[in-house]
This record gives sequence, C-alpha cells and structure tokens, in this order.
Amino acid sequence: MARERGEHTIATNRKARHDYAILATYEAGISLMGSEVKSLREGHASLVDGFATIDRGQLWLENVHIPQYLNGTWTNHAPRRKRRLLMHRQEITRIGHRLDESGVTLVPLRLYFKDGRVKVELALARGKREYDKRHALRERQDAMEAKRAMARANRRGHTAGL
Repeated sequence: MARERGEHTIATNRKARHDYAILATYEAGISLMGSEVKSLREGHASLVDGFATIDRGQLWLENVHIPQYLNGTWTNHAPRRKRRLLMHRQEITRIGHRLDESGVTLVPLRLYFKDGRVKVELALARGKREYDKRHALRERQDAMEAKRAMARANRRGHTAGL
C-alpha cells in the first residue's frame, strides 16, 4: 500500500486566532491510541477548549476532544484524555521559558495529517483585550466592504464599455 503524502487538515481552532495574539507557532507530533487515529481519519476532533502544558519536561495536550471510534470495542479511548506531545527537549525548554512570561499560554491551532502522521500546530499566544477583538473585527468588516465596493465598480466599468 502506498504511503500518504502531503497535509490534510482534520480540525482548526478558529476561536484561538480571535481570542489570542499569536506570538510564535510550533509543530509537534502527538502520541495517540489506534482508536484515536481511526476517529481522526473520519475527521472528528474539536480543539476549542484545548491547551498545552509542560509537566516535568514533557509537553502535554489537554482538553482536546477526539470522540470515540464508532466501530471500536472495549479498547476505545477516553475522549478528553491528556495526550503527550512529541518535540525536541531543547524546543520544550525554550517554550517553557516563554510560558513563564505573564499572560502567555500555549494553544493548539490546527490538527492535521502530515505524510500519514498526526501533527498539531501549537501557538504561543497572549490573550487579547475586548477592545482589541472589536478592533480586529471592525478592520475585517472594513476590508470586506472595500472589496465589495471595488468589485461593484469593476462590474460597472466592464458593462459600460460594451
């Protein structure tokens, strides 16, 4: 059987980009049970309440929901169990120093398959204030309105020349 190639996104955490200012991103492998991988291949996962912690030099992903595999037996996994992340020790140490800063947390942004292996994209993030969230939303709305206005102007220009 041929090996998988490329990336295939399973789940994204869109709320994290709204709630946090992203400082840096990292890629980590994730240690999973067989039934978890099968559930992920079906495209089931939720990163909404997820976060990562460092405990005794190990990186752990917590509160990520991977539902039980429907065709699983008594060996099925717990949906919100703590999962070990796989990174180089130097990277974990570097992240640990950044986490010691005030208001910085480690959140999962994306869960995906890369060449057949499950990876998680982690972000060092600082929480946004309420007014920062409103400002970002307003900027996005203004950009959309400008894009629509340009599209309307371009349509009028093309039909006027005919």
